[in-house]
Amino acid sequence: MPQTYWNHNVHYQKLVLRLLPEGCARALDVGCGDGLLAARLAAAVPGVTAVDRSPEAIKLAGRRHGGVPNVTFVEGDFLDADLLPEGGHDFVSAVAVVHHADFGAAAAALRRLLAPGGRLVVIGLAKDTSPRDWVHRLAGQAVSRVLAPFHGGKRGPGDGVFAVNPVMPWAETARAAARELPGCRFRRLLLRRYLLVWDKPR
Repeated sequence: MPQTYWNHNVHYQKLVLRLLPEGCARALDVGCGDGLLAARLAAAVPGVTAVDRSPEAIKLAGRRHGGVPNVTFVEGDFLDADLLPEGGHDFVSAVAVVHHADFGAAAAALRRLLAPGGRLVVIGLAKDTSPRDWVHRLAGQAVSRVLAPFHGGKRGPGDGVFAVNPVMPWAETARAAARELPGCRFRRLLLRRYLLVWDKPR
């Protein structure tokens, strides 16, 4: 799948793809934006659903990746219990979307959407509040400045895909993840993101 732009979210899409479980037949990308990750997932997964609550984002995704036959784009909020089937997906990805909602509500919705034995992968954001956070942020900014020129600069996907600043601090986010998704793996990434991986019990 050709990459036409680069930013911190796109940078970690390769990590998301590496965490796909073997034999995955049904994947869901939550907060799909312009559909780039969904199209990449479709190269490895027979059936992919991509959902976003922004009508503009879904239109953009349709224009860019609507020709991918095994991807279905759905307009709606993943928090809506009636939007998508419960337990209908072997893999769920959520890149830069969990902080758009209450963490507990988002985690509950993602648990519900995942099939028993399935895997959830979140690339998320948290708020810098401590001196350690700001040191980590500055280090990430320095690395970003080095990486960006190799990818034609740092850019967003286009109109219709909106950014929201996180409000939950890093430490609180890690505690919430451990509470809402017992047994999850949580680690901080360099480019102002975290990785959360949770395998749903069978």
